[in-house]
Formats: sequence, structure tokens, C-alpha cells
Amino acid sequence: MLFSAWGGYPKSDCDFISVDNKSNLSELLNYNKSYIPYGNGRSYGDSALGDNIIGCRKKNYFISFDKNDGLLHVQAGVLLSEIIEHFVPRGWFPKVVPGTKLITIGGAIASDVHGKNHHKEGCFSETVKELTIMLADGSVVSCDRECTPELFKATCGGQGLTGVILDAKIYLKKIYSQYLNQEITKTKNLEETLYTFERYNETQYSVAWIDCLSKNKGIGKGLFMAGDFCHDGDLNLVNRKTYSVPFKVPPVLINKWFVKAFNWIYYNKVKSGLVRSKVHLDSFFFPLDSIKNWNRLYGDKGFIQYQFIIPKSQGLSGLKEILSVISEKSKGSPLAVLKMHGKDNGNWLSFPFEGYSFAIDFKIEKDLFSFLRDLDELVLKYHGRFYLAKDARVSKSVFEVGYPNIEKFRHFRKVNKMDKKFQSIQSKRIGI
Repeated sequence: MLFSAWGGYPKSDCDFISVDNKSNLSELLNYNKSYIPYGNGRSYGDSALGDNIIGCRKKNYFISFDKNDGLLHVQAGVLLSEIIEHFVPRGWFPKVVPGTKLITIGGAIASDVHGKNHHKEGCFSETVKELTIMLADGSVVSCDRECTPELFKATCGGQGLTGVILDAKIYLKKIYSQYLNQEITKTKNLEETLYTFERYNETQYSVAWIDCLSKNKGIGKGLFMAGDFCHDGDLNLVNRKTYSVPFKVPPVLINKWFVKAFNWIYYNKVKSGLVRSKVHLDSFFFPLDSIKNWNRLYGDKGFIQYQFIIPKSQGLSGLKEILSVISEKSKGSPLAVLKMHGKDNGNWLSFPFEGYSFAIDFKIEKDLFSFLRDLDELVLKYHGRFYLAKDARVSKSVFEVGYPNIEKFRHFRKVNKMDKKFQSIQSKRIGI
């Protein structure tokens, strides 16, 4: 069966096996084949694609909840959206959420996802008390940062390459509303955008949309958004209306003129320098989830989401040069997001460290990959690295530069005989 992840690139012929119990999974791992776990298909590239895919979505039961400390025990196939639906009315919300709620708990751990509050709460693994995982030999072990520190550091952010996550205990946070108080600041350039991040450093959530085609003095201008939950007691969760892209759009429609027009309209929807409003949690955290199949906008060839992070000390000069190259080539899309991050968590393949990350979509077209190789060199010039959950094409040599613990990860996989049992297209490409 031909498979691709959310970005639609690459497409690969894979065998898909869905499992819903431990005995079937253990029996499957006895075969002399390699596998990769697969959640809800929301990673962007090839991290969850391989010769044989283990579908984990059926393991989607809630096991227990302790309302005293917000500890939720769920199977790995449960979606963040299902947790939100069941627990927001009870006054609880996941501590860390990425830009979509349509991901599994297993996928959130394997990618060690981050959100708009990394500078305050860190990655998703910071919310994990413990998890249960089936290893390459079919054995099931409990894993946490105290008793099995190496397995924990390898699994959180390890892209499913240490085993199949079965369930996890995660902490939720107490909330008192389904709404957030949001402030939008209209910035004129990159200096002002980065200054605004620092000014709102103590605010729980922050993110910036960047006009990727702005030039000269306007490089890095955008809309900075910050917010935190209200305390109005309104927990009667309202589901937003959703729309759908019914078919794959001809990629010629996503061109520099369309992006320029969209960016002008979006940037100028904010008339003054600061706008305050009360917004629903879906609008604040998951704006694209309201558009089903939005990935079809990039056509049949799909797109690359290019996400990197560079240190704070390199932020202004690095981002300015990279954004200038993108603008000069008129590349990019309306989806260009900048975040500020806190400290590294020590997990061997987790993406964030103290700095700024930038994510932008590029549609697949003739000269894209040579252009991205040029960008790779700039990211390395500024001591950056790339996010594996978004990656679909970075080379082994480029990847390795950004991850100093890569040899620990490789050694751990080899010693525990994980390297032959769990493989993805991505792991083969970058040699992990």
C-alpha cells in the first residue's frame, strides 16, 4: 500500500499491520522483519514510514485519572483531541500541546513535541511520569526517568526507534475556562519581533507569524501572539465549525503572488500595534485543525515543512540572513511560524534548546531541494539543528552536526538489538 505522512512527501510502498493487544504485537515482533510504529499520520516526513508499519491507533482507551494531581493514564493510541474533549469540561488541559490536537500520545512522546509554552513548560516528555513500552524482543517494560534513564532519554524524541509505546501516565494542568486572553502585537521587523518575545517572556504561551516574503527593513515583520487561560469558569466546551479542502489543489496556485497577497491581508488584519481579545482554545492552539485536509492545498506532490532551531545568541543575525534568502528567492508559504524556546531537556534526540525555532512550508517543485541544501548550510553556520518529526530530506552529515548525543543513541539501539527491529525510511537515511 502506498503511504505518505502529512506532508505528502515521500510516498512509499509499505505494509500496514494494525494491532490492538500485546500478544499480537509480541508475536509480530518475532518475525525477521523491521517495523516502525505509526500513530495518526500527522508527522510531516518519513519518520513513521518503513517497510512494515505497525498501526497503533486502536490502542485508544482511557485507563485511569487522579483528579488530585491531574495524572492521566491512557493507551498510546489516544488522541490529544480526545483528552481535550473529555477533560476540558472537568477543568483539565494537556500541559504541552503542538499545533495540532490530532496526534496520538505515543506520537507526542516519540516526537517529544513542543508547543507555544516551551520557554515555560518544556517538551511533552516533561509531562510524562512513566510509560510502558514493548521492546525488540517482545518484552514489556515500564520506563521513567529515574529507573530507566537511558531508555527514557532514547524513547522521548526517538521517533519510535526504541520500541512500541503501549501506554503512558501524563500530567494535565488545571484550567478554569475554554477561552484564553490573547494579545496580538504587530511588529515592523525582526528586531521588534524578537524584542516582543523577550517582553512577554513570563507569559505562558507565545508564538509569532512571520511574513516570509518581507524584504529589507521589513525582514521578520509579523504578528506576535501571547496569551493564557481565562478564569471565567466557562468549561462547557464548544466545538468549532470545521471546513474541508475537498481535493488536491493544482500546485501552480500556490505561487509568490498568492503568498504575497495572503501575507498582506493577514498582516494588515491587525490595524493597530496591540489588539486584545478573548479567543477559544481551538483558535489559539490549533487554528489549522478547523480546515480538514489542508495539506491538499499543496497538490499531489506535497510539501516539505522545514523547521530548524538556532541559539538565542545567533537569533537576530541568523534569522535575518535565512529569512533574507527565503524572501529573495520568493519561496515559502503563508505558514511561517517563529517560537522562542527554553533549555534543552537532555533527551538524546529531542529538538528544542534555548533559542528560536522557525517552521515554514515549501511546496515540492523542481529547484526546491537544491535551495533547501543552501538553507541547511546557513542553519549549520548559526549552530542550528532540524526537527526529525518534520524532516523528509536532510542528509546524515547535516543531521549529525546538530545532535551531540547521536552516538549514544546509536550505541543504545545496537546494544539492545533495536537497530534491526525498528527502522524507518528516515532512520536509514540519516543512519540512526
